[in-house]
Amino acid sequence: MIELKSAEEIARMAVTGQFVGELLAELGGIAAVGLNLMDLEHHARRRIKERGAESCYWDYAPAFGRGPFRNVLCLSVNDAVLHGLPHDYVLRDGDLLSIDMAAAIDGWAADSALSVIVGTPDPADQKLIEATEVALAAGIAATQPGARLGDVSAAIGAVAHSYGYAVNHEFGGHGIGRTMHEAPHVSNDGRAGRGMRLEPGLTIAIEPWLCATTDKITYDKDGWTIRSADGSRTAHSEHTVAVTESGPQVLTRRPVPGGTSADSAQRGTQL
Repeated sequence: MIELKSAEEIARMAVTGQFVGELLAELGGIAAVGLNLMDLEHHARRRIKERGAESCYWDYAPAFGRGPFRNVLCLSVNDAVLHGLPHDYVLRDGDLLSIDMAAAIDGWAADSALSVIVGTPDPADQKLIEATEVALAAGIAATQPGARLGDVSAAIGAVAHSYGYAVNHEFGGHGIGRTMHEAPHVSNDGRAGRGMRLEPGLTIAIEPWLCATTDKITYDKDGWTIRSADGSRTAHSEHTVAVTESGPQVLTRRPVPGGTSADSAQRGTQL
């Protein structure tokens, strides 16, 4: 069942979204060569505790994972793209790291992800990350009242294909609100004009993720980490978005460098 949120409820989700966006930007900023993934995990745990928030990941046990998940971040490196299990790994020069987190404050959740290159960037990795970010922006722009869910999926897929990447249909975005995963499923490719009509009050997480040279995936023995089937690099970008009468509202905006998430909102920054 899809639950439409009131303006007050969206405002409460935006409080959580601001926290998630700011913490995600902070984590992306401290990821560096020589840093252990578990240092990022424990940093996030401290921040969540200090804020009085709750991780949506801790003890999460969906059908697709080997639960319960006992971390607050998904940290996926290089050919890993989704649900990366934090572990004892020291980041190396040129690593492509995707950080995904979801938290709840006062019962309202927000979910977001970003990908960063640690140390010396490879142009091919930069292109891959850019594709997910541009696809995310296109998906957000398509999240208009009266539009169809397929319009969002088609916008994401069009960008991915224009960059030369194939799209996996097994995992995509999702509804979000009182819990992290709600209806509807938001595919990263689709046909415009199809699917449910987007109504004000709908809140969804839009999350393009791409593998450089395949649309096939494999699972690690840990039961969580998803990788590209051919070992190629991967990237992932995500925001929580609300449909409003005036258009899409990004609830997990990240601060601009040297600014705050409020500055991002004032400047109209999508990501």
